[in-house]
Amino acid sequence: MKKRITVLAGGVGGARFVRGLLAHLNAASTDGVSNNAAVTVVANTGDDMWLNGLRVCPDLDTIMYTLGGAVDEHQGWGRSGESQRTSAEISAYGRGWDWFTLGDLDLGTHIVRTDMLREGLSLTQATEALCRRWRPGVRLLPMSDQSVETHVRLSQGTPEHSAGDLIHFEEWWVRYRALVPVSEFVQIGLEKASATPEVLEAIRSADVILLPPSNPVVSVGTIMAVPGVRDAVRSTAAPVIGLSPIIGGSAVRGMAEQCLETVGVEATALGVAESYGARSRGGVLDGWLMDVTDEGYLPLLEEAGLQGATAPLWMTDTPTTAAMAAAALAMAPPTSRS
Repeated sequence: MKKRITVLAGGVGGARFVRGLLAHLNAASTDGVSNNAAVTVVANTGDDMWLNGLRVCPDLDTIMYTLGGAVDEHQGWGRSGESQRTSAEISAYGRGWDWFTLGDLDLGTHIVRTDMLREGLSLTQATEALCRRWRPGVRLLPMSDQSVETHVRLSQGTPEHSAGDLIHFEEWWVRYRALVPVSEFVQIGLEKASATPEVLEAIRSADVILLPPSNPVVSVGTIMAVPGVRDAVRSTAAPVIGLSPIIGGSAVRGMAEQCLETVGVEATALGVAESYGARSRGGVLDGWLMDVTDEGYLPLLEEAGLQGATAPLWMTDTPTTAAMAAAALAMAPPTSRS
């Protein structure tokens, strides 16, 4: 029986981690093809939005393009070989967001997705259809078929917004580079959303669940906030292993420190582990993999009820990331289904 691995992931960091995971599984197989494991990726859709009349799903697309070999490697998202003639034309009409331009090739994906959604397909079904082209080597699932969009409440005004305004997370993240203080994250639509049957089954039937070094607040945290997900993770028989997105007090990627500060979590490997919490104490983790520079936290992890280990966690290239994935899997004891 294939080992079933479920990953709860955000965009760029999650995509690169899963690419490393697949490289590790391929290298460990006898014929260079990962036929001994089945990987399911549950992706954050809190960054999704309507833009120019199209449904844009940044994290789903980043994972699909990265694993399908079409991503712009320099920026980590979008398509390689892009042009932006259409976005320039939209801007000439005074529409769209100049700070969030979509490439012409990428627009093709959003047009097809929007068309399928308007035909009545669920986001899960539309994602499956899109993946038939890119063959990412994993089953890619949105965290929910209902719209859940992460917004931030501004603590101070900008030339475009007043203090107290809610703006889409992507505007804060991309336009303002997370430099404008915010008081809270608000998931609009969360109360009406639910985890899909496919997501719940991927968690419940897994042999191991991995939380990659994605943003713990607005990526993994948003997935966990979807009704049904946290309960499924806490009740699964599979070991749950997380990898720290913080190395020596700095984020592996992006501006995670600002997100952690907003929710009152210390931006350290230990602080993030404690925010997830041990399953034995009401949290979601069994094990926590930190960078070797954070080895000093190991005794404190044990006190927090967590199995701890260290490995180099900078995702500098695919082989290094594959070694990270191998170290995380090595922390997971086999289940009765393995």
